[in-house]
Amino acid sequence: MMDQLTFDKENCERIQAVENSFPTSGRPLSKPGRILMGEGCLIKQGRRKPQPKVFFLFNDVLVYGSIIVNGRWHKNQKIIPLEDIKLEDMEDGVEMNYQWLIRTPRKSFFVSAPSYEEKRAWMEHIQECQESLRQGGRQQPRPRFAVSWIPDKAALKCMRCFNNFTTTKRRHHCRKCGFLVCNSCSKERAVIDHIHPTKKLRVCRSCHKRNKEDEVSRLRGDSTGKSSSEEEDVAASSDEEEGEEMTQCYAQSSWLDTRMGTWGTGTYDYPRPMHLRPYSA
Repeated sequence: MMDQLTFDKENCERIQAVENSFPTSGRPLSKPGRILMGEGCLIKQGRRKPQPKVFFLFNDVLVYGSIIVNGRWHKNQKIIPLEDIKLEDMEDGVEMNYQWLIRTPRKSFFVSAPSYEEKRAWMEHIQECQESLRQGGRQQPRPRFAVSWIPDKAALKCMRCFNNFTTTKRRHHCRKCGFLVCNSCSKERAVIDHIHPTKKLRVCRSCHKRNKEDEVSRLRGDSTGKSSSEEEDVAASSDEEEGEEMTQCYAQSSWLDTRMGTWGTGTYDYPRPMHLRPYSA
C-alpha cells in the first residue's frame, strides 16, 4: 500500500494537471481534502446533438468540460457539487446507449458511456462518493431538480400551439417544463429560484398560467394549491458550444484504486468511503 505522503503528493499532481487542462476559463480545483477519484470521456446530450465531454470525478464535486485536444486541453469548465446531483438509470436510446440522467437543481442532462461496464463504474463511483459525504454529515438533500430539455430535433412542431417550426418560427425551450415551444408561446418570463434567485427566465404560457394559479392559491392560503413537482422544475439555459464536431470516445476511464492508492486505466475497483482513504502502513 502506498504511504500517505506519496499518495497526497501524487493526488496533488493529478489535480494540478486537471486544473492546467483548462488554461483560460477554468476555476481552481485544488482544495484540502479533495481527491481525484476518476476521469474519462462520456457523451453528453446537447440541445442539438450528442457531444463528447471530459468528466473528472472528485470526492466532493463532478467537473466536466469540452474537449479541445483529447487528454490535454479543455474548455467550458462546469463544476457540480455531488450533493446537488441525483442519478437516474435509463434504457438505451436511439442515439445513445449505456446512458443515464444526471439531475441537478440548475440543469439536468443525459450522458452515455462506451460500454455497460463504464456506465456502471461511473454511476457507482458517484454514488459511493455521495454516500461518503452523507456519512461525514456534509451532504444535505436538495428537494428540487431541473428537468432535462427535449432535444431540438425531437419535435417538428411547437409543443403548445402545434404549429410547425420554420426558419423564422424558431425553437425555444421553456425553462420550467423543458418543452420545445415557439416564441409566441413563450413570451412570458418568470423567476425560478433554484436556477437563479432573481433572473427572469423564458417559460411557456402553460407553465406561466400554472405559476399564476399556484401563486393565487398560496396567497389565499388554499391548502389544495399544489407545489411544483420535480417534473415542473426547469433546466438552465445551455451556455455550452453546440457547434463542436462529434468525435469518438473509446478510451477507458481511469480510476483511483482506494485500496492501494494507485491510479489505473479500466480499473473497476469501486471506492470505499473516503474516511477509509489510504493511510500509512
